[in-house]
Amino acid sequence: MQKFVTIFFICLIFPTLSQAFSIKHDFFITVGIFDASKTEFTYTLNNDNYKVASKVMTNGLFNTIYPFEANYITSGKINDAQMTTVDYNYEAKSKFNTRTKKVYYRNGTPIYQISAKNGKEKRKEFTLSPTPADTFDLQTVIAKIAKQYNEVSFCDSTLKVYDGKRRFDVVFKDEGTDELSADKYSFYSGKASKCSMHIKKVLSDDDDELWEFSSNKPIYFWIAKDKKSKHPFIAKIFIKDTPLGELTAHTTKITIEE
Repeated sequence: MQKFVTIFFICLIFPTLSQAFSIKHDFFITVGIFDASKTEFTYTLNNDNYKVASKVMTNGLFNTIYPFEANYITSGKINDAQMTTVDYNYEAKSKFNTRTKKVYYRNGTPIYQISAKNGKEKRKEFTLSPTPADTFDLQTVIAKIAKQYNEVSFCDSTLKVYDGKRRFDVVFKDEGTDELSADKYSFYSGKASKCSMHIKKVLSDDDDELWEFSSNKPIYFWIAKDKKSKHPFIAKIFIKDTPLGELTAHTTKITIEE
């Protein structure tokens, strides 16, 4: 189920920094023939700071076979073009286990983390990045792209990331414009800008499925604009190949607060 999380992190392509605002997405995830997950995703941004919060829950048959719920929260500071991660928290519950993780930063650099499985804590110290990095966590990468998109209205960018364990590049590309149609899951109908995200150069010898999956599968997403507020939002997310077939994140509803 963790492999779904990267998909939700790309939903941060949001509006200008002239005021504080919050956009909540409700997603319905289908994988092949399965209704796999329901997800809530909220992004809050103002001139000085940002916050990203997502809640991932299995649905339907997936929930019967493997009940799972996870909450991810990243917060940080904005200083001109610099976006600095301040806090990261993760909590996940499955049928048999509860896992938590909190990362501690100094000037945006991860220093150590405290993780726990069923209450048993473990501390891990991070090593310094072996090569220069733009940031140290994936959610802040997407926040940087969000800021770029709001300023110049395109996705093209490559950002270098080192999370204390892995060194990788996140590559965004503009893919043109498509006409989307509403269906039984999605409310939006109209033109949307198409972008892609691809994680590559993963320098790690571990067997983390999430990173192997993400590095080999480009993720496509479509950005539309809310008619009333004029704020951009994610109208659809798509991955063509997964072990169970095509994966689509349908945007069923957006809630905007200013």
